[in-house]
Order: sequence, then C-alpha cells, then structure tokens
Amino acid sequence: MRRVLLNLFGLGLLGGCGEKIVTIPGSIDFGSIPSRAPITPGLIDEASGLADSRTIDGHVWVNEDSGTPAQLNLLSHGGKLAGRLALPGITNRDWEDMAAGPGPQPGVSYLYLADIGDNLAQNTQNVIYRLAEPKSLTESVGTIDRIAFRYADGPRDAETLLLDPLTRDLWIVSKGEANVRLYHLPYPQNTTAVNTAAFRGELPLTLVTSGSISPDGQEILLKTYTGVYYWPRFTGQTVTEALVGKNSYALTYQLEPQGEAIGFDKAGNGFFTLSERGNAASVTLNYYKHQ
Repeated sequence: MRRVLLNLFGLGLLGGCGEKIVTIPGSIDFGSIPSRAPITPGLIDEASGLADSRTIDGHVWVNEDSGTPAQLNLLSHGGKLAGRLALPGITNRDWEDMAAGPGPQPGVSYLYLADIGDNLAQNTQNVIYRLAEPKSLTESVGTIDRIAFRYADGPRDAETLLLDPLTRDLWIVSKGEANVRLYHLPYPQNTTAVNTAAFRGELPLTLVTSGSISPDGQEILLKTYTGVYYWPRFTGQTVTEALVGKNSYALTYQLEPQGEAIGFDKAGNGFFTLSERGNAASVTLNYYKHQ
C-alpha cells in the first residue's frame, strides 16, 4: 500500500476537479514512454485484444476482429510472431477483446474471447468463449465453453471484457455512448443457456476499446482511442464499486494509429498496448512498466 496524491480528472471527466489523498493498492506510477517492439506489417494488422500468456513465458496472445479466422496469434514480447492457434468449432463474428486468468478448474489458466462487437447494436445475443490456455502451439485445444448472453436493456456495441481474478466474474463495458455502460456476468456463468448481463452503472468515458484487471485484482485499466484510465480497487470492493467510484487517474499514454488493445502482464508489473494498423506503415507492441 502507498499513499499518493491523485488529481481526480481535473479536466472534468469525473464531474469535478480537485485533489484527494487516498491509499491505493497498487502504484499509479507507470513509465511515460513505453518500450516498443516493432511488428512486421501484414502479420497482425487487425489486433483488437491481447492477454499476456500465463503458460508460455515472454509471449502475449492477440486476437483479431471480424474478417479474420477463428484463431489466436502468439506474439513474443519482442514483437515476433511465434505462430497461430486455430480454434475449431467456433466462429469470429467480431472478436473485440480477450482476457487470461482463472476459470472453472482450480490451478488452470483460461483464455476468454469476447465476440461482442456490434456496430449497429442489433445482435440479440453475444458470446464469450472460454478455453483452457494451451502450454504450446502444438498442444491440442480442449473444450471451448460458450458463454452466450444478452444485455438486460437491449443490444449494445462493446469492445471491452474484464475478468475479475478474485471472483471469476466477467464484466463488459460498452463503447459508443457519451457515458459508457458497465455490465456484469457473475460466476459461474451458464454455458448451456443464455445469460443476462446486468447493468451496473455508467462511466464518464466514451469510445472505450479495451480493458484489463491486474492479476491480483487490485488495479483496473480502461482504454480509449486517445487515453488510458486507471482505477485502484480497495480491499472488499466489487468491480462496480471501484469503477463507479471517484478514485481514478488518467495515465500518460503515447497515441497509436488506432489503439485497440490493453492488458496487464501476468506479474502485474506493467501493461501492454497494441493497435490496429489501419493506414499506418506499421505498429508496435508497447509496454508501460510500473515505476
């Protein structure tokens, strides 16, 4: 624990200015200039989500969105493509984010793939796929669970999935509203029927493209195209209580061509970001380390 002085969105993002002394679980000090690992153009041009691998050291999993196969890319921290992992039996309608962490079986790391993109807000159902994280690219993919859900208040476009490692609950943040909306799928999620994602509150952000909760559950990140926002999570707080509260902080962030993905590393020592290539000549895997 450390005591720090937070400026609570002096620009008015949280509805007011001012400073407050708070005791936070983690450290809001991240490097302002990330380390950058270049990625060869054409290999991963449609990145939409990433998760630091818990089973293959020094690598992140990257998913791409609609128009790409149902597969995961395994990318080294140095930006080299180690290979791709085909995921049989499922489709990529519009994969927009992913997470890694605990699931049904104790001691097993799972990958969660959020097929939640819906630009026209017309999908009556969305899906989060869950599978045990492979230990290599040659390992057979096991059962892929299908967590189908609908929003309690009608279709939404979303690009952000959060996995709470403390409870195994899942959270979705919508994208395009002037104040994005937070939805909750409590554990254990039903894999044979359609779940209902309960509305839990609004956040004073828009165009949220990705998010991540630290492996210890004490820090939360949300990313937009132009910024990265940090919430500490106090002991005993739910994710709703942390996010809808006022203890948030805008981190220094270097703009990317179309910044889509963010994820803590598996040790919680910092976070990665990755962009869609768009019209840029190339993109980089970026890492912001805790100071």
